[in-house]
Amino acid sequence: MRLGIFDSGIGGFTVLKKVIELCPNNSYIYLADTARLPYGVKTANEIRKIAEEISSWFGSQNIDAFLVACNTTNAIALDVLEENLDVPVFDLIGSAASTIQESRVGVLATPTTVKTKAYTNAILDFNPKTFVIEQPCPEFVPMIEMDNINSDEITDVAIRYLRPLLKQKIHSLILGCSHYPLITPLLTDILPSRVKLIDPAEALTLKLKLFIDSKASNHSNKKNLVDLKFYVTSNLKNFPNKAKHWLNVFPEVNLVSLQKKGWVS
Repeated sequence: MRLGIFDSGIGGFTVLKKVIELCPNNSYIYLADTARLPYGVKTANEIRKIAEEISSWFGSQNIDAFLVACNTTNAIALDVLEENLDVPVFDLIGSAASTIQESRVGVLATPTTVKTKAYTNAILDFNPKTFVIEQPCPEFVPMIEMDNINSDEITDVAIRYLRPLLKQKIHSLILGCSHYPLITPLLTDILPSRVKLIDPAEALTLKLKLFIDSKASNHSNKKNLVDLKFYVTSNLKNFPNKAKHWLNVFPEVNLVSLQKKGWVS
């Protein structure tokens, strides 16, 4: 099965890694819109326009399913992706919301995602009595993309972001941006042991596995092989090193332009 996966940068690696672990024997096309990173401070109109370009590009890639590994795009433009792609679309927010059991939930997300209250609304759809508090984290993505994840600076930032959530005595914390699982050790050190960390990629992956298993008869002859293709919109030279660091692969990476129909690859 040929699966498309999209993020603004390396955050989607956290989704891709979990998907590959649970759903091997597939081909993956990973697109990182590095030229316009970060998404979390863009306007809704900008995100929806980008979603049109993303879905148009993936529409020419002959995929069987699409994974939205960017929470900001998920929050603002899921409808755009679903309308423009003629394959099943698997999203992080809806997948995670359907699994929440705790009564007091915190969410770390980008400012744009928080503005939409997408996580709050999705969780309340499943359990209206849940208390949800969302915290915007504008500094996380740039720091993570620059591999600044072991510094005192990011520790101080994380403590500042978590303080209002802990004051509300949350029981669980959703990592509402796919970049944030890359700093799980840092967050675990700061959080009390009673707070459960939730990575939405886990719920998305389980949904995807059910879909793949339902189609398994059509893909039963493959052995344990993973075919990975990576595309970026800028920073071509740096991306293979990032993939090596986080995924332990050193792939060929192709440069594409999403602003025009004549794709460069």
